[in-house]
Amino acid sequence: MLFTNKSLLMWALALGLSCSWLFPNYASSQTSYYQGKTITIIRGGTPGGSGDMQARALIPYLKKYIPGDPTIIIENMPGAAGMKAVNHTYTTATPDGLTIGAVGAGLVAGPILGLTGVRYDLDKLIYLGSTESGDPYIFLTRQEAGLDSLEKLRATSGLRIGAQTVGHPIYVSGRIFAYLLGIKEVKLVVGYGGPEVDIALERGEVDARANSADTVVRRNREALEKGAFHIHATITIPKGKFHPRFANVPELETFAKNDKERQLVNLFRTFLYPRWPYILPPGTPSEIVKILRGAMAKAFNDPGFPHEFKKLMGGDPSPLTGEEVEIAIRGLPRDPEIVGLYKKMAEHGPLPPR
Repeated sequence: MLFTNKSLLMWALALGLSCSWLFPNYASSQTSYYQGKTITIIRGGTPGGSGDMQARALIPYLKKYIPGDPTIIIENMPGAAGMKAVNHTYTTATPDGLTIGAVGAGLVAGPILGLTGVRYDLDKLIYLGSTESGDPYIFLTRQEAGLDSLEKLRATSGLRIGAQTVGHPIYVSGRIFAYLLGIKEVKLVVGYGGPEVDIALERGEVDARANSADTVVRRNREALEKGAFHIHATITIPKGKFHPRFANVPELETFAKNDKERQLVNLFRTFLYPRWPYILPPGTPSEIVKILRGAMAKAFNDPGFPHEFKKLMGGDPSPLTGEEVEIAIRGLPRDPEIVGLYKKMAEHGPLPPR
């Protein structure tokens, strides 16, 4: 049987129409898929925390570049240092592009360290991007504690360090600072939300805390001006990146006695490199991943995003694309000896001997 060019064209059109009827979500335009729909961002933390503020800075620009102009809302899901939100995204969320996880660096550390409660595989998650690629951490004590020198810090015993939960990056960093600075018999006081640790510090419930430098400046600008804190050390993230406000604070790595301790600091840095990753559950169709990764990249490049970010965070963003986050995850160092020492920093109990 012979087909003319015209009949072939008609046959192809008919086939295309039938396929679009069978698969309307993906065969139709990108615009029609998200039109009239709501995307929920599952934010692994309490309202008002750094991750929450960064998500709010991002949302208007992410929405701008997703075809169909969907509504985007935040659902805060604190618990287990963000692990609850990751587990929910991985095991419960429908892989339809309407649920996005927004979590902290604990996402990366949990599976590498084999922490209890991890129900996800890093290599199966889908990464959309990260609003930050590292942020220096600092260790501070309240001025009323009178610990204005390293000698006084080392001479004290029972220093109370505030944090969210056991295993949280704030908890882990507090213990790493105490370990390398040589502080004796520290007591980690947990159970707070991020901003609540600041309140506990102000009330004298705790004596010290670790936190990202940007967050300290954003939340405590007036207190810093009044000299309310003594800043003892910093972990530069990435290595060599000091916060301008704390450029003369000693780098914690200089207190390391050996290569193992230096690698401990470096592993912490690596875990925090994709600082605030955005994720999708496994099985999300590649067409949807492409739409959302593209929208995320365009949002990061929008001139309005860094302006909004700086207004809320006090510093500039340093975003990573989904592809860059994926490469960082795949390249994580997993040396058993260093991971073993890091696990001791993430656990409850006394610090190990040096």
